[in-house]
Amino acid sequence: MQVSLQALKAFESAARRGSFKLAAEELSLTPTAISHHISNLESRLNVDLFYRQARRITLTEAGAKLAKATSDGFRMIESALEEMRMAGKVVRVASTSSLAALVLIPAQHEFSQNHPELSMEITTGEALESQSYLMPVRLGDSRAVAPSDIIRAESFDVFGAHSMKPPVWSTEPVTIFTTKWKNRALPEPPLDAWLAANGLDTSNIVLKTFDQELFGIQQAMAGNGFVFCSTTLTQGLLKADLLQQFGTQPVASDLCYYVPNKHSYDTRNAHALLCWLDNVLNQ
Repeated sequence: MQVSLQALKAFESAARRGSFKLAAEELSLTPTAISHHISNLESRLNVDLFYRQARRITLTEAGAKLAKATSDGFRMIESALEEMRMAGKVVRVASTSSLAALVLIPAQHEFSQNHPELSMEITTGEALESQSYLMPVRLGDSRAVAPSDIIRAESFDVFGAHSMKPPVWSTEPVTIFTTKWKNRALPEPPLDAWLAANGLDTSNIVLKTFDQELFGIQQAMAGNGFVFCSTTLTQGLLKADLLQQFGTQPVASDLCYYVPNKHSYDTRNAHALLCWLDNVLNQ
């Protein structure tokens, strides 16, 4: 049924305000125009929507039912429009605590400088809930992730505080902090592959684990040992001379950072955010 949106707006306003005159003031129309819109609507629906008395209108049963539906509908539309308006000014990205703290937040200022019209919000959590206009950057198993969704394939190496001497692997115990993921579905950090690639074994290694890479990195920065962790997370710390490598060979892993259904983020703001993420994670 072809029903005028203007007629529905006139009806909703008159029903809510209880007056054609007040509805006219709200919609910048004349009372006659409001009455005309509502009469046309009643004719189209073949039902009376108001009881009209001398200086008073009241809703009929049918009118009350339509009033609730139109009020709810316009409220939903206004809410969606407001959400979209805010989405035009704010970009939201969610990721693990380690990636947020060590990579995304330090690079946030650069994004703001390049996109002063946008405000960025970064949230964290290992289990990311679906929210409108939020882009999740997840750590996952690259064998189970669509290649087009991957932003960076992860590699691992050993790092230590800038002031620490290189470890003497063969003659003294070496404390290494690594990660045992909360999410057991994730591949383990490839420590065995790294040891093999560097001609080492576990005989002098004292292994300690945390459930987040951030904690092991903090221990290494404090000089309490070395950390076997993601090369992505240490890029900025190496540049700032807070961590160092020791000439060992990094190894690839089955882990990756990815954005689920990356192709579905097709707005200009999402494109700007994806470009920033690609630059930050692959610098």
